[in-house]
Amino acid sequence: MSLSVILATYNSPEWLEKVLWGYAAQDTSDFEIVIADDGSGPETRALIDRMSRETDLTITHVWHEDRGFRKCEILNKAILASAGDYLVFSDGDCIPRRDLLAQHQRLRRPGHFLSGGHVSLPLSISTAITPEHIRTGRVADATWLRSQGLKPTRKMLRLLAGSRLGRVFDAVTPTRPTWNGGNASAWREDLLAANGYDERMVWGGLDRELGERLENAGVRGVQIRHRAVVVHLDHPRGYASEEGVRGNAQIREQTRRTRRTRTEYGLDRHREAELIVHRPGAASTSM
Repeated sequence: MSLSVILATYNSPEWLEKVLWGYAAQDTSDFEIVIADDGSGPETRALIDRMSRETDLTITHVWHEDRGFRKCEILNKAILASAGDYLVFSDGDCIPRRDLLAQHQRLRRPGHFLSGGHVSLPLSISTAITPEHIRTGRVADATWLRSQGLKPTRKMLRLLAGSRLGRVFDAVTPTRPTWNGGNASAWREDLLAANGYDERMVWGGLDRELGERLENAGVRGVQIRHRAVVVHLDHPRGYASEEGVRGNAQIREQTRRTRRTRTEYGLDRHREAELIVHRPGAASTSM
């Protein structure tokens, strides 16, 4: 596979199913899914096995024990377990528009990472979405979403713009490209050089810090938020804490001040460790 899609999840099989149907409906098929599972229960593994049978998706399930919020650690393990030379990152609550991976493939280029966009849905619409809505593309159709009660915002332009208009919007937007964990991509070699995610980081800017290290190393961000889009399903965030946000801000400030390009708290610590990897149709293995 030239492309690996890394999806972070934790005990949300209902949302993850919708997301996997979104990848099953992509315009391209030359990719694998690597699920970075931060300690979910058996329901998630059962879902992954079923979706592997019901779709043509190639899925690798990387799991570790639930010991609190360790998203950065499981993402690093998923990077090591991936096979592609180009990696797209998203979350198990973000349904991709059917051209998402085709856009990331088309727009990638050496020395850059891509910063995609999202449109947030309320819980009522998130719950009502069915596999049929996803397969037909309605889930990313602005007219259909408005008919379901989505209030119009400027972000809906991301669903209305095609590639040409989206390029114009991306060129004139004042927002700088950042590494967004729900929709970003980079070359595997650049992520390995940065040593992946900083595992000291918890919720609140953990994605941005990786992008800042990439920028420090000369890997420039490219804005594609109007051309590569996911719809974000609503859910509670019980893992959020003010203390964690403050700690993350201190790490990011150090990264900016020292122009750091590599973290000491990254994926290298797992290179010699056994990873718990499950590939549907096969027994669990260690890597």
